[in-house]
Amino acid sequence: MTLTLPMEAEKLVPHRLPMRLIDRLMEADGKNGMVEACVSADSPLVSLDGELEEVALIELMAQSYAAIKGYSDLACGKPIKQGFLVGVKRLVRLHSAQAGDLLRINIRTVAELDDFSVTEGEIWCGTIMISHGEMKLWVN
Repeated sequence: MTLTLPMEAEKLVPHRLPMRLIDRLMEADGKNGMVEACVSADSPLVSLDGELEEVALIELMAQSYAAIKGYSDLACGKPIKQGFLVGVKRLVRLHSAQAGDLLRINIRTVAELDDFSVTEGEIWCGTIMISHGEMKLWVN
């Protein structure tokens, strides 16, 4: 199957609005990639003053991993598998994001064992790193 990037995230992840926080997969290189997300003021994870809540950071990274994995599955002619976030390690929030900000989420898979993956993620707004951390995921 021939796939082209960028690709809308809705085609790659099971999440639907308002819980789909990512917009499009921009780059994919095997198990790594980059995703874009525009922080929507309508998101349930944005406070009344327009700030993206801290809990959304790990969800942005998890959904970004799902988009990269979904793209990889489709490129191999396989159905998109379902996955679950099973752990978070060393999540650091350096700055806040606001409604209207365009975020770039970089994901790198650092280890895999059977159906489990360990990934590192970074969230950027322009040239400012907002957050970074490590996740453990299970894909069935």
